[in-house]
Amino acid sequence: MKAAVLREVGKPLQIEDVQIGKPGPHEVLIRTAAAGVCHSDVHFFEGSYPYPLPTVLGHESAGVVEAVGSEVRTVKPGDHVITCLSAFCGHCEDCLTGRMSLCQSPEVRREQSEGSRLTQNGAPMQQFLNLSSFAEQMLIHEHACVAIRKDMPLDRACLIGCGVMTGVGAAIHTSGVRPGETVAVIGCGGVGLSAINGAAIAGAGRIIAIDLSPGKDNMARQFGATDFICSADNDPVKAVMELTGGGVHHSFEAIGLGKTAEQAFNMLRRGGTANVIGMIPVGQTVTLMGAAFLGEKRIQGSLMGSNRFPIDMPRLVDFYLSGKLKLDDMISRRIKLEDVNEAFAEMKTGSIARSVIVFDA
Repeated sequence: MKAAVLREVGKPLQIEDVQIGKPGPHEVLIRTAAAGVCHSDVHFFEGSYPYPLPTVLGHESAGVVEAVGSEVRTVKPGDHVITCLSAFCGHCEDCLTGRMSLCQSPEVRREQSEGSRLTQNGAPMQQFLNLSSFAEQMLIHEHACVAIRKDMPLDRACLIGCGVMTGVGAAIHTSGVRPGETVAVIGCGGVGLSAINGAAIAGAGRIIAIDLSPGKDNMARQFGATDFICSADNDPVKAVMELTGGGVHHSFEAIGLGKTAEQAFNMLRRGGTANVIGMIPVGQTVTLMGAAFLGEKRIQGSLMGSNRFPIDMPRLVDFYLSGKLKLDDMISRRIKLEDVNEAFAEMKTGSIARSVIVFDA
């Protein structure tokens, strides 16, 4: 099969022939239909987060099940599925207490004695985040995908697999936005727009979008924002305080910088919660004023929107098909696998929301 291989940090992905194994007892073979190009891929591509190489990148995807292992009960051949990097075992403490996105069980990966799921000329290759979806096929654990209704377009479904689940889940699950509360979202890329959309679905009374690019104003409002602040021209903390008369109940940092995490905390009202969704590069620190904690302000991380994806993703599909979840406007371009490096470059400019690789293009 064709796959986009990262062999060296910072160097273009190479489209190469890669071999994929057959499903083990709890594994699923999927024909990839579409894969979103997520900013998290860029973090690993640039080396902000180290990862063993060579590997096939990609982790936001949807496709059709081709074959399943002997013990698989969750999906069957022909099912349309969304994948999720939050593969879970189902019986550890995190899974049994409903925090499946925190599961780190080695059971969802192959033992070394079982051989690699991906190989090239007999040599093993690393599978990226349990998925490696910049490829024509994926071989994954059965608890890394969920079946969805077949009237859902797969080029839009793939976005739910990471960015949308991360943003919507951060608002609904991690921070628990309630009707009438105020929200600020820093960064209007795919994840930030999804956090805005999630806050709107949850019934937030005022949603303030913040971005360096003034061109993101209209797009943010399409996803549910009531206000927009261009941080290139304004101090976002001061602007939020003035708009709300004292700060927001919930803030979401969707860029991945220490500075913007600090801003997210500083724009809270007393008792508010700041949620860091972005991947802050290894080594960066966040400095907070200690006295602010006397007002019961909180700052917390959010991993993949604290998802329970076998339940959440089919519901998000229903939200899309009923018009509540905005996915169409998030796709800036549909591209071929060979265009993935160009998509990385475009993402760095901040001018687009998402490029989606469509494998029948």
